[in-house]
Amino acid sequence: MMHRMKLSRSLRKLRHGVEDSIDFAASESRIVLRNVGLVSAGITVLAVSVVVGRELRQRYKFHRRTPYDFYAHSGESGHRRAQEPEFGVGV
Repeated sequence: MMHRMKLSRSLRKLRHGVEDSIDFAASESRIVLRNVGLVSAGITVLAVSVVVGRELRQRYKFHRRTPYDFYAHSGESGHRRAQEPEFGVGV
């Protein structure tokens, strides 16, 4: 009978130890998942703010154009060429 009581006490201790470790693991995984969620939400907010900021800047620059901006490329033909010297200039 004494042996059975000792065995039941040790099993009870083992069960409590297992339950405590399971509770700790669950709380630990909950903390990790919460941190991962917060980091991903922060990265999402950062990416959206970069896209929105870029769009607002482009719109601002588009509405603040000057007449020089309209005719800045008027002398160019469809492709970029190096500055070619004019013939007959100089000596």
